[in-house]
Amino acid sequence: MTAPFAIEALCPDHARTGFRSGVEALDRYFREQVTQDVRRRVTACYVAIEVDTGRVAGYYTLAAGSVLLAEMPEQIAKRLPRYPSVPVARLGRLAVDQVHRGRKLGAVLLWDAVMRALRSEVAVFSLMVDAKDDQAEAFYRHHGFAKFGSLSRQLLLPLTAHLIEP
Repeated sequence: MTAPFAIEALCPDHARTGFRSGVEALDRYFREQVTQDVRRRVTACYVAIEVDTGRVAGYYTLAAGSVLLAEMPEQIAKRLPRYPSVPVARLGRLAVDQVHRGRKLGAVLLWDAVMRALRSEVAVFSLMVDAKDDQAEAFYRHHGFAKFGSLSRQLLLPLTAHLIEP
């Protein structure tokens, strides 16, 4: 990365119209829907801002959720309490502006999401994501996420180190 970034909660001052990730669904969501979802408290959105220009370089969303214990991989489920569901932080969307592709900003945003989930005052066991395509799935798997559940491309990253198999 050449430009330093600050990661902060999305606010009305952040210009969203010029953001172009190359994935129209992610761009449209960021331009047209995210502020409504934040206002309704169904998601939180965090943006990477270029310190020098104030331009949005990337974003991700986080929301609380749960998954059925029965959907967890057996090696993880056997170490968890027998509650019907397990609390998770759901990474809803993650996108990087095309100008910043190849500079590891996506990994920085993912790390920030993991750290926010770990620091949350609301307990969550893992970070989960439904990868949108093969490229997104490969990105998340490269960063330690594993497949789980009955849906294709549903991935999980336990936030408790002793539950992650070596």
